[in-house]
Amino acid sequence: VEVLLNATTRRDANGNVSGVVGVGQDITERKIAEKQSETIANDLTKLIDTANAPIFGIDTEGLVNEWNQKAAEITGFGKDEVMGRNLVQEFISAEFK
Repeated sequence: VEVLLNATTRRDANGNVSGVVGVGQDITERKIAEKQSETIANDLTKLIDTANAPIFGIDTEGLVNEWNQKAAEITGFGKDEVMGRNLVQEFISAEFK
């Protein structure tokens, strides 16, 4: 059982500490769900990275945020070389822009 504990001091009318008030919350189900989500995310990452097709992603500013092994194989640019760089400005030749 996973429990989240919160506690605070209890004070009397003069402001002196007279005890502690604590609340415990069972977070077992939340922890199980988090673990399942993490497993699914890892599985999807592996699927993308090892796909037999080039897969890449860019953010709203055109910066590369995903680059799988097949994209690296086809282009000759490794993931570490392209991540965070502008796909169109830096990797697409003028004739294809």
